[in-house]
Amino acid sequence: MQTSGLTKNASAPQISADIITALRGIPVALLSDNMQRNSGSVGLAPYHKPAPLGGTAVTVLTRGGDNLAILRAFEFCRPGDVMVIDAGGDITNAVIGGILSFYGATIGLAGMVIDGAIRDVAEIRERTFPIYARGVNHRGPYKDGPGAINVPVTVGGMVVRPGDLLVGDQDGLLAFAPDAARSLIANAETQRAREEATMQPMRGGRWDRSFIDALEARCAN
Repeated sequence: MQTSGLTKNASAPQISADIITALRGIPVALLSDNMQRNSGSVGLAPYHKPAPLGGTAVTVLTRGGDNLAILRAFEFCRPGDVMVIDAGGDITNAVIGGILSFYGATIGLAGMVIDGAIRDVAEIRERTFPIYARGVNHRGPYKDGPGAINVPVTVGGMVVRPGDLLVGDQDGLLAFAPDAARSLIANAETQRAREEATMQPMRGGRWDRSFIDALEARCAN
């Protein structure tokens, strides 16, 4: 539905709480290693106190420096959702700051991801409410539109569709379809066990480094 320059679509079904809880306990690096290491965002940084992010994506597409669609999108968010904002990577004007991020936390959002600028960073850094952004600018937003809610967006070079799983930690962000979650969790947990097995001999000074010889032998340069 489109009204007054804003396209508004219903939010996708939420992902089950047990999947979200499991994903919050797995480092993003482990998940990424099981997604061919070529998925995830680039250039977006966390601005909050360390805390894991996980939830269902509610997406927003807006003109750089404008937050009209963001203001309306809060009405499409449920507790546990992640608002994912494609502001075109523009950092000339912040689209959210301390007030809107505080509001997001009060209504139960799992976090906010902004491919654009934020402000009031000192305030945001004191909270565990997850905020990721491309940059910082003190200049505030316009409220003119246009924009769209619950359409495919791109943040940090990563495509996010409404209803995707969005996870993040201090290393970065990943998005993927809900039907991939259970196998990805299982594979990441298997890798976690393998990594722990690797670290055990390191602790005792017995790490077998012979595998490096094979890697060096195949080096083309």
